[in-house]
Amino acid sequence: MAIVNRTPDSFYDQGRTDAADLAIAAGLRAIEAGADWVDVGGAKFAPGPAIPIAEEIERVVPVVEALAASGAVVSVDTFHAEVARAALAAGAHVINDTTGLHDPAMADVVAEAGASVVVTHSLAAPRQPYPSPRYDDVVAEVVAFLRERAELAEARGVASDRIIVDPGHDLNKHTLDSLALTRRLDEVVALGYPTLVALSNKDFVGESLGRRDRSQRVEGSIAAAVYCVLQGARIVRVHNVRETVDAVRMIEAIEGWREPVFLEHNR
Repeated sequence: MAIVNRTPDSFYDQGRTDAADLAIAAGLRAIEAGADWVDVGGAKFAPGPAIPIAEEIERVVPVVEALAASGAVVSVDTFHAEVARAALAAGAHVINDTTGLHDPAMADVVAEAGASVVVTHSLAAPRQPYPSPRYDDVVAEVVAFLRERAELAEARGVASDRIIVDPGHDLNKHTLDSLALTRRLDEVVALGYPTLVALSNKDFVGESLGRRDRSQRVEGSIAAAVYCVLQGARIVRVHNVRETVDAVRMIEAIEGWREPVFLEHNR
């Protein structure tokens, strides 16, 4: 899953794809580099002032419309049901809700469209701070949250095979929490829904390696992604598409899930 943000203050791109034409071009480049899926965002997760719903729709819908016929899965990262409805009408296939269906109406919109939804663990109200989060057992609590929210989605009409879960690395969690979720990801996978991990260039990677800024976390991010795939993750949300695609395709070749592209050595 490639990340394309139409925001002036995005976590990694820092506004480099804020303009619609730049965001569309970035999505097409990601698909050419091997991405199966493009996740379009119009508001970042981090605390900050509210983005008017109409403005968020204006940010994401033109990008969705341009990418909908690409052959890739297109999702929209939003916690607003109204934005989700507009995005699905424009051709999006999935809604990526990083607030874990904070607004249950989101499940209604997804169900009405027959779409899919990513249910992510986080604790804060949308775009609000959540200082110093504490857990007795972060993995057990994340699993319980995801189970409850997935059941809510099903109760409101979302098909079980249309639900994806994401443990929410670094979202209202500190580095030791994110490392524990990575190490014990099989407990999330055991819920039975496809598991997505969003690890790319996050602070837990930088802190684990030693005050690395975001541009110096690629190798650590890929190592974490590989570890998660071997634990059962099946969707990896990334900024660095080509590098991660190569790493994951190598895993697929080793595990026998994908044939080598060609066979020539010692033939």
